[in-house]
Amino acid sequence: MNSDIVDLRSFYSTPLGRLAEQSITMALSSVWAGLPNERLVGLGYTLPWLDRFGSDAERVFAFMPATQGAVVWPANGPSSTALVFDEELPLVDSSIDRVLLVHSLEHAESPRETLKEIWRVLSPAGRIVIVVPNRRGVWARFEHTPFGTGRPFSSGQLNELLREANFTVSAWSDALHFPPSRRKWMMKFDHLFERAGRRFWPIFSGVIVVEAQKRVYQGIPVAQRASRRVFVPVLSPSGASRGFPALRRGNGESGG
Repeated sequence: MNSDIVDLRSFYSTPLGRLAEQSITMALSSVWAGLPNERLVGLGYTLPWLDRFGSDAERVFAFMPATQGAVVWPANGPSSTALVFDEELPLVDSSIDRVLLVHSLEHAESPRETLKEIWRVLSPAGRIVIVVPNRRGVWARFEHTPFGTGRPFSSGQLNELLREANFTVSAWSDALHFPPSRRKWMMKFDHLFERAGRRFWPIFSGVIVVEAQKRVYQGIPVAQRASRRVFVPVLSPSGASRGFPALRRGNGESGG
């Protein structure tokens, strides 16, 4: 099951969603090395962290998968949002310095193809930062949060995927060590759970955060895809976007 843009925005506007955003921000901060004048792309639902980590970037884009839908971002100024197919990004080779994936890889039809496409658009020294649900964590077992949808990963699976796509892991982190409870009295102890979890049970975190660097000394064989997706417009649900309709992926195939 894919997370819809309306559900994602609704979740991060709740008290539990704001706590989750803060926890992931702390984990990202531990692996996020400053790159002056970087070109940054967020793939998936990355808006809370693009606002925080993209302030010093030369250029920032918010790419949202077609199955998820899209909203206008930023709120003020020209839109930097694009609705994309994650295996065919609308970028030239070696044009981006860093790609951040949140609520993306776990919903990808082919995670390997998605990572290979990101490898293509990254510069030779480019970096990828991925946030995915932890297969061993509690959050992946409850569907009232977006981390309970899609395909969870273990650190071993992530490492293997990145290696096959010619990335070298450079840093690991974790977040969401508190239970995904919506009860106010339980959320009051989130800081206590978070500190204890980071120290005593990081293997059971709600999400895994990994940074990897592009590896350029090994070639990737070129393979032609058998089919291509076609985006078709559908009616936008109320509140899903401002300024343009949401799109969904069609089932057609192009003839070219």
